[in-house]
Amino acid sequence: QDGTGIVHTAPTFGADDMRVAKSAGIPPMLVCDEDGHHVPLVDLQGKFTKHMGEFAGKYVKNEYYNDGEAPVESVDVEIAMKLKREGMAFKIEKYVHTYPHCWRTDKPILYYPLNSWFVRTTAIKDKLIENNNTINWKPASTGTGRFGNWLENLQDWNLSRSRFWGIPLPIWTSEDKSCQKIIGSVGELKMEIEKAITAGIEQKNMLSGFIKGSMDDENYDAIDLHKHIVDQIILVSNDGKLLYREPDLIDVWFDSGAMPFAQWHFPFENKEKFEKGFPADFIAEGVDQTRGWFFTLHAIAAMFMDSVAYKNVISNGLVLDKHGQKMSKRLGNAVDPFEILDKYGPDALRWYMVTNAQPWDNLKFDVEGIIEVQRKFFRALYNTYSFFVLYANVDGFVPTGERIAASTGLPDIDRWVLSKLETLKEHVYAACDAYEITTAARHIQDFVVDDLSNWWVRQCRKRFWRGEMGEDKILAYRVLYTCLDEIALLMAPFAPFYAERLYRDLHPEGNDEMSVHTQLMPRILIKMRDEIVEQRMDLARRASSLILGIRKKENIKVRQPLSKAVIAITSEKHRKQLSEMSDIVKLETNIKALEFVAGESDVIKRKAKPNFKALGGRVGGDMKQVATAIASLSQEELIQLESGKDVALKYGEKKLELHPEEIELVF
Repeated sequence: QDGTGIVHTAPTFGADDMRVAKSAGIPPMLVCDEDGHHVPLVDLQGKFTKHMGEFAGKYVKNEYYNDGEAPVESVDVEIAMKLKREGMAFKIEKYVHTYPHCWRTDKPILYYPLNSWFVRTTAIKDKLIENNNTINWKPASTGTGRFGNWLENLQDWNLSRSRFWGIPLPIWTSEDKSCQKIIGSVGELKMEIEKAITAGIEQKNMLSGFIKGSMDDENYDAIDLHKHIVDQIILVSNDGKLLYREPDLIDVWFDSGAMPFAQWHFPFENKEKFEKGFPADFIAEGVDQTRGWFFTLHAIAAMFMDSVAYKNVISNGLVLDKHGQKMSKRLGNAVDPFEILDKYGPDALRWYMVTNAQPWDNLKFDVEGIIEVQRKFFRALYNTYSFFVLYANVDGFVPTGERIAASTGLPDIDRWVLSKLETLKEHVYAACDAYEITTAARHIQDFVVDDLSNWWVRQCRKRFWRGEMGEDKILAYRVLYTCLDEIALLMAPFAPFYAERLYRDLHPEGNDEMSVHTQLMPRILIKMRDEIVEQRMDLARRASSLILGIRKKENIKVRQPLSKAVIAITSEKHRKQLSEMSDIVKLETNIKALEFVAGESDVIKRKAKPNFKALGGRVGGDMKQVATAIASLSQEELIQLESGKDVALKYGEKKLELHPEEIELVF
């Protein structure tokens, strides 16, 4: 509902409330505690302070009481009744709304203002935005949108946390907060303790055994920097004031963001190792890390090194159930990954996930998709390898490892598949370089299933069936071996176990140390590319597909030979290309002869129907008349639309420029 209303704002108990109140100049309600500090009306235990009269000492939420101690009426009900009795309430009603709860205890969370240490990230906001513009985000929308918006609306980083386990803030302050000392290393802390001993503040140096400059593990294993240890250390300022460690810890996200430096103990050692790996070429994490790891890496690198922390990043999406709902044990739609791995294997799962959706998109997880991957891709690859090894063992074919050096003189079918293999490598490498791993894996799958298994092997089976081990048969073995060998290398990042098995089976002469994962990716051999033969073969495959489609439509089985197929050709180039591949088309479709006719002949009868979705907004209530006019278009007009040109359509007394996308052609 829209309208005007009143909302209760409590600046001391909500971050949004605080921001709104501050912008409106409304001060928070604070009282003085025993030490004279200004504090809210609720203490850190969740109880009203003594200043709240009859409500003093009561928990603000009944859930905070121990079992059996909570009053019948919660304190908010008591306050509401008091206001009503005193005639100060205009209206009282219950209102159901969401409220944050602790994920550990399931109790309501109380937001509370505390003194904290901040990193003034707003001071480098422009630098953070500038650096972000140099990062390759996948998808780009996360970098410009979610992460970019976070930087545009940047707040100072709240660094301190009131906990026990974690890294203590290395800050010592005087009681009056007029003096602070920030410690930058263990060696510096040891030196400051020595000053405190000289001043008579400390009796002994708990870091006396630490050797400054020694990076041995034993040197660091001998010291303890946990909170309960360092809290005992009292330092002294230059003017003699006692300095006590700030009791808070450092935000754990700072630990994560400092990872590039901390892993090498930089800047104290390993300068060359650090510089070799910084900034990172690539990182990946969930999209929820835009405010977490992605940001802390980015911020610390900018402050410490005036640099980005990473050059390329994939922010991966969520794995949902097959209906697009978030998986949850409570909803009963959660999938046990270990059961999936045991039943279907890791590579089938990996291949399904990487080919089903881009990593940054949410994945609707469906077990049927894994089964489909096993059936379509892995079975095709397995059957192709089995075909090869069956006949290779019978014929005693032993691969030499020598690549086919040139395509000159090879049969068209071999030139084509080897050219497609080089094209595949180009596509896979380009996709991987662009961090489009789904595109890369899909290219591999298309080559294995469509090009190698369903086309080349089927066209070349008779070459393997021949009895004699002639040149053509050896060539067929070498071509198929080359394809399988390079497929193993290309698929290794996506299906590491299957690729390893395939590669080792193709290299039985190798030792136990030979692995597909230690090999270089196959080089692209430009001289093996033959775009002309690729175009010819693609045309032959399309023609074969159309003929087989007509056979299926007319219920004429492929095993029944037909005397002739008439193919409409729209250009002399296509006629020449298809003529050169006619033997392949005839073999594939069981046709004795092919006849080519002009595309505009009476052989092809086109019909058209309106694309209602595309036309609806333009013609509105005239759709019926427009549909009738479209159905009456001539063959010449339909050919014009098919070629991408507009056609003037007349219906009734009106005219319309009909666009190609506004009709659907039927042959």
